[in-house]
Amino acid sequence: MRGNVMDKKITVIGPAIIDVLAFPVSLINMEAGSQPMEDIKLSYGGDALNEAVVLSRLGADVELLSKVGQDQAGTYVLDFLKREGISCAGIRRDEKTPTSVNIVLVDEHGERFFLTNPRGSMRKLAEEDIDVAIDTAAHIVSFAGIFISPMLDVDSMERIFRRIKEKPGRILAADMTKPKNGETLEDLGRILKYVDFILPNEGEAAMLTGEEDPRRNAQLLVGAGAGCAVIKCGEKGCIIQTKDKCTEIPAFPVAKVADSTGAGDSFVAGFLYGLSRGFSVEQCGSFGNAVASCTVEALGATDGVTSLEEPMARYKRLAELVKKC
Repeated sequence: MRGNVMDKKITVIGPAIIDVLAFPVSLINMEAGSQPMEDIKLSYGGDALNEAVVLSRLGADVELLSKVGQDQAGTYVLDFLKREGISCAGIRRDEKTPTSVNIVLVDEHGERFFLTNPRGSMRKLAEEDIDVAIDTAAHIVSFAGIFISPMLDVDSMERIFRRIKEKPGRILAADMTKPKNGETLEDLGRILKYVDFILPNEGEAAMLTGEEDPRRNAQLLVGAGAGCAVIKCGEKGCIIQTKDKCTEIPAFPVAKVADSTGAGDSFVAGFLYGLSRGFSVEQCGSFGNAVASCTVEALGATDGVTSLEEPMARYKRLAELVKKC
């Protein structure tokens, strides 16, 4: 691991949006005029917002760099973040861009299907929205969405990441979504050299490398320049590859998955929280798994995490389970 953590503050960069969730949706019956739902709710989402909210509830000092519209939805997002104790000083409001509102259809197994607006703020986050606040960003910076916005191409990310790492000792973590335009690991080589922790899920990593084995993909990401690769594997836990070793961390056992929305973001939040507290990378992975297990038991990206208490209890129980194996 590069650098030493000196304080607990974390800067998260990426989208902050509104989600409208419906559960449980049967896609087979979508031709019907209407379907009664168990629950339909207004929630808040976006990779960065989810990370920031979970981090704040765990007790971290968090700021969010993002963009929302000069509209009612944008006001709702900002009010929500302020109630959560998250600094919004780095969030720009743009009167020409509507705040993204996603429709999230959740089936009976907790799997999600999204309806999105390609003209909304999530897809319009650009370098100039982030650039103004980089110099004052925290010791730990999380770029919550490689490929999330077409405006943030590899050239833009290279400039952003280079500036983030200009401050000595600053730690950069980067989450991913699926490559949108056939990008490959070779395309990301010039930005991965700035990334201390890259945290894709196994599907995202496979699309990037062309390989199926998550262990092999973790090795390839580190070989391409990342300091540490953390592959999120859902119910199988996670794989952590450093330059020296590969470690598999089991998931916390969950009886029933209500909604997988935000599980990966919660994992990243837990991992970053561990970094901010001086955990080892293996402990960070274990704590990330514990936080994610809380998230999937509730409908909504952040509703399953209300404080540090339950994730920490699960983290300790997971440590005991690992000892017995």
